[in-house]
Amino acid sequence: MTDTPTNGAANADTMPSLNALAQFIKDLSFENPNAPRSLAPQPQSPEISIQVNVGANQLSETDFEVTLKLEGKAQIGQDVLFVFDLTYGGVFRVRNIPKDQLHPVVMIECPRLLFPFARQIVADAVRNGGFPPLFIDPIDFAALYRQKLTELQSAQQQTVS
Repeated sequence: MTDTPTNGAANADTMPSLNALAQFIKDLSFENPNAPRSLAPQPQSPEISIQVNVGANQLSETDFEVTLKLEGKAQIGQDVLFVFDLTYGGVFRVRNIPKDQLHPVVMIECPRLLFPFARQIVADAVRNGGFPPLFIDPIDFAALYRQKLTELQSAQQQTVS
């Protein structure tokens, strides 16, 4: 039996890979429309609503810009305490991923890598606005992806009908 040396560089060229090339705040807005009144002690906890959207734009054969959009609002009754809007982006290089798996990788794995940074930006913005930091619960991007696919399929079926 002979040992055949393997060339690690050759394997690296054919192995699937996902690399973050850059991360950035594309847009950030925080509003505290009723300050300083909104900063006073409140009789109850606010109702907080958050929406999450993921978008992607192919920049080259291997590079994708992925954006994670987080929008939220805290209010008590009709009184708005704060509103935030963050679009956080990243440029990712995806190599050696089968075509049928490329879309899920870009739309699930890339936002999963961006989320902790976006979460911290929101927490800091809310804290800097005079409120306790808002730590958004972890997001299941695979479930979000499946939900969007189902919505698209339903919309396509209604268009055909």
